Amino acid sequence: MSDESLIRLATAAGLSVDWTDADNRRQRVEPQVLREVLGCLGLAAHSEADVQASLELLAQQYNHGGVPPLLTCDQHAALELGGYFAPASHYQLTSEDGEARHGQLDEQARLPAIGNPGYYQLNIAEHQLTVAVAPHACPTVAEIAGADAWGLTVQLYALRRPGDGGLGDTQALETLARSAATHGADALGISPVHAMFSAYPHQYSPYSPSSRLFLNVLHAAPGAILGERPVQQAIETCELGRERERLEQLELIDWPAVALSRQRLLHQLFEDFSRGGNAQQVDFDSFRASGGEALENHCRFEALHDHLRDAEGNPQHWNAWPAEYRDPASPAVAAFAREHADAISYHAFGQWLMARGLQRAHVAARSAGMRIGLISDLAVGADGGGSQAWSRQAELLAALSVGAPPDVMNRAGQNWGISAFSPWGLQRHGFRAYIEMLRANLAHAGGMRIDHVLGLKRLWVMPAGADPKRGVYLNYPFDDMLRLLCLEAWRHRAVILGEDLGTIPEGLREVLAARGILGMRVLLFEQHHGHFQRAGQYSDQALATSTTHDIPPLAGWWSGHDIDWRIRIGQLSEADRESQWRAREHERAELNRVLCEDSGRDPGQLLEVQEAVDAAACFLGHTPAPLALLPVEDALGLSEQTNMPGIVEVHPNWRRRYPHDSAALLDQACCSRRLHCLNKARHDHREGSRR
Repeated sequence: MSDESLIRLATAAGLSVDWTDADNRRQRVEPQVLREVLGCLGLAAHSEADVQASLELLAQQYNHGGVPPLLTCDQHAALELGGYFAPASHYQLTSEDGEARHGQLDEQARLPAIGNPGYYQLNIAEHQLTVAVAPHACPTVAEIAGADAWGLTVQLYALRRPGDGGLGDTQALETLARSAATHGADALGISPVHAMFSAYPHQYSPYSPSSRLFLNVLHAAPGAILGERPVQQAIETCELGRERERLEQLELIDWPAVALSRQRLLHQLFEDFSRGGNAQQVDFDSFRASGGEALENHCRFEALHDHLRDAEGNPQHWNAWPAEYRDPASPAVAAFAREHADAISYHAFGQWLMARGLQRAHVAARSAGMRIGLISDLAVGADGGGSQAWSRQAELLAALSVGAPPDVMNRAGQNWGISAFSPWGLQRHGFRAYIEMLRANLAHAGGMRIDHVLGLKRLWVMPAGADPKRGVYLNYPFDDMLRLLCLEAWRHRAVILGEDLGTIPEGLREVLAARGILGMRVLLFEQHHGHFQRAGQYSDQALATSTTHDIPPLAGWWSGHDIDWRIRIGQLSEADRESQWRAREHERAELNRVLCEDSGRDPGQLLEVQEAVDAAACFLGHTPAPLALLPVEDALGLSEQTNMPGIVEVHPNWRRRYPHDSAALLDQACCSRRLHCLNKARHDHREGSRR
C-alpha cells in the first residue's frame, strides 16, 4: 500500500501527518503510528482495500443524514447553507422564547444574519436543525469585574474545617470564599470537582475523572444541606466518629480510607432521608428530574461499576462487562435500573448534595463581594473506562488516550490516560456531549478555566497505554467549538480562562484572545534564556499567576526544594545536583532582579525565600493582565508541590492539605501581607489605567 493512500486517509480522519514541535522543527508521523491510531478510530489501513473502505466509512460518519443536527455562526453574519439547501428555499426560524420568523434563503443560499445570540430551531425543506448563534466574544474580565481584578486559586481537597473527616468539602470552600472576598478578591479558582469512581477510590487525580458532567460526591458537605443534626446522628449510627477524627489528623489525605468513611456516611444519610418527611424532598426530586437522561446514566454507571466486578472482586472497565450492559440504552441496563433503584437513587442523592453545596459556595462568594466568584476547572478529558465514555460512546474515543508530544518541559512526552471527544461524533450528534459539559461546569461558577485549551483545536492522541512519542495530532471542529463556548459563556455571564501552555499552534493565542478567552502567563515561565519579563511586559490578553499545580510553589523553587525531590524520586541523579543548582542560581538571580526592580529594592541583594514570595505577589498585581491569580500555596509561602506529572507512587500527588482551617487560612500574617499588597497593586493598576 502506498504512503499516499495512508496519508489521504489520515488527513480525511483529521490527523496531522506533518507538524511542528516545541523546538520549531518540522516532524512527520511514521506510517505505522498512523495505522495504529487509525485502527483505534475504527479505520483499518493495512491495504488499499482497507483504506478505500475506511474512506467510505468516514464519509458516512461525517455526512450521516446529509444535514447536520446543529450548525454554528456568529451574530450579525449570514449562515452559508448552499451545501445543504437550494437558493430561495423557504424556512421558519424560531428563537428560544418561541418567536418565529419566516423567509427564504438568498440567491447564494444564505440564511440572513441573526442579531441576537442563542439557539434557534430552523425548519427548512422538510429538515429541522439547530442554529447556534454566538456572540463575537466571551464576556471579558473587564466587563464583569473591572480593570483591577484579582483572585486566588485553591485545591479544594486540601481545605480543612473542624469535623471534615479528612478531606476538603464545599462547606470549607464556602468559608474560604467569604474570607477571600473580605481580603478584596474577585475570584476563587478551584481544582476540578468532576465525578470520580465510587467503586475505585484509588483513582483520585482530579484531572482523570470518570465524567466531566457530574461531581465528586466525596467533596459534599451534607450538614450544610441537611443540617448538622442528621449528620451527627448518622455518624453515631455508623460508629464513624473515631475514624473521621483519625483521618483529620493525618498529614496526607488517605483517599481510599476517606472514601470508605464518607460513602458509609452518605449511605446512612440516604437511608434516613428515604424514610420520608424531609423538607428537601421536593428539591431533590426536582434536581433529579432536571438532570434527565444524563444524570440517570451516570447513576446507573456508578451502580453497574460497583456490581459487575471481576473474579477477584475488582471493578472493571465497562468494555469488560457482559455485552448486554455495555450499551446504556439496552433493555438489560433498564432492567438493572429497576432492580437496583435504591442504589441508583443513592448516587443521585450524592450528586444533589454536592451540586447544592457548590451552589452555596458560589452564592456566598458573590454575596460577600466577589465580582466573579468561583472559577471552575474543566479537565482536558475523562477516563475511557468511566461514566461519560460509557454513556456517550458515539461522541468519545475510548480507545485513544490524550497526552502531549515531547517538549521543553517533558522530553519523553506525556500520556495522560484519558479519552477525547470524537470530532465526527460531536458533529453527528449536534455537539450534545460538548454543550452539556460546558453547561455542567458553568452551572455554579462565574468563570471557567479550560485545562489545555489547545484541545479545542487539536489533541495529541495515541493508543491507550502507548508511548507518547507514538502519537499524532487529531484536529477538531475548532470554529464550531469556539462559537459554542462563547455562546455558553455569554448565557452564563462567565469569564473563560484558557491554559495555553505547551506546543502551541501558530496564531492560536491571537484567535483565542479575539474571542475574549484569557491565556495564562506563569511567572516562572515568562523568561527567555533566563531573562525574565518585567511586569509591564506581560500580556494584557492573559491572566498572570505565579505557579501552577504541576510546578513548584515559588518558595520551593527559590530554595531548590524541587531539585531535591527530583533527585529523591529518580528523575535526576545525585551527580546532577550541582549543575541543576548552578542553573537555578542563574535563573533565581535574574528573577530576583525583576522582582527587586518592581519593588524598588536593590537588585544586587538576593531576597530571602519569603521576601521573594512577597515581592512576587506584588509583582503580579503590577502586570497589565486583566486578572491576577495567586495560588494559595504561594499566598502562604509553602514549598511542597501539588503534583509531579508522571510520578504516581513516590510523590504524594493530590494528597497535601493546607496547614490551617479555612476560616483562618488567609488571616495568617504572611498571607494577609501578600494579599494586601496584591490588592493595593491592582488598585494602583486600575488608577494608572484611568490616567
